[in-house]
Amino acid sequence: MSKQDVFETVRKRVVVPVIAIDDADSALALADALIEGGLPVAEITFRTEAAAKVIGRIAKERPAMVLGAGTVLSVENLKRARDAGASFGVAPGLNPVVVEEAEKIGLPFVPGVVTPSEVEQAMGLGARLLKFFPAEAFGGLKVIKALAAPYGHTGVKFMPTGGVTTANLADYLAVDVVACVGGTWIASREAIAEKKWAQIRDACTAAVEAVRRIRG
Repeated sequence: MSKQDVFETVRKRVVVPVIAIDDADSALALADALIEGGLPVAEITFRTEAAAKVIGRIAKERPAMVLGAGTVLSVENLKRARDAGASFGVAPGLNPVVVEEAEKIGLPFVPGVVTPSEVEQAMGLGARLLKFFPAEAFGGLKVIKALAAPYGHTGVKFMPTGGVTTANLADYLAVDVVACVGGTWIASREAIAEKKWAQIRDACTAAVEAVRRIRG
């Protein structure tokens, strides 16, 4: 899948479940819950030791899933994500070394930004889809709208993550420069540990319905 195809798929899904999972044996049950709920996309964060194994299992057994690797903080993380089968990478911040290496190895990458200087640095590295994190802690929509004024015409889009919930989802999706959001509420670490697959499936279904109402 090309970078354009990967990001187009992510944009179409709009809500990207952001997942920290500790047990690789739960990978396929999690994937099935996401697929059944209508969100066959996920950002599996490298906050846990199981992340690479989870990505590998899902990529092999559930190829319909579009998998991202999150919390990619180093070149080592980046290469592990690529080797495991991730289709894209995401970082909470902007590390030029990691962004440049992602370009070299052909892994679409979404760096994190919160300031105009970081937006411009990311643009200089070729990134156009940028994670705005932690969204609510850094001003949320007020700041995103302010950033849209000087940068919206460049094609830059944002993926706000951190504090986005069902309560404010409509507000975020009403803004043109918001391509998609990180859905940290979809499948919490606790819900996965307790194997609440029906709850996760239903959270996906509710998010899909919300997106349909808001964006058509």
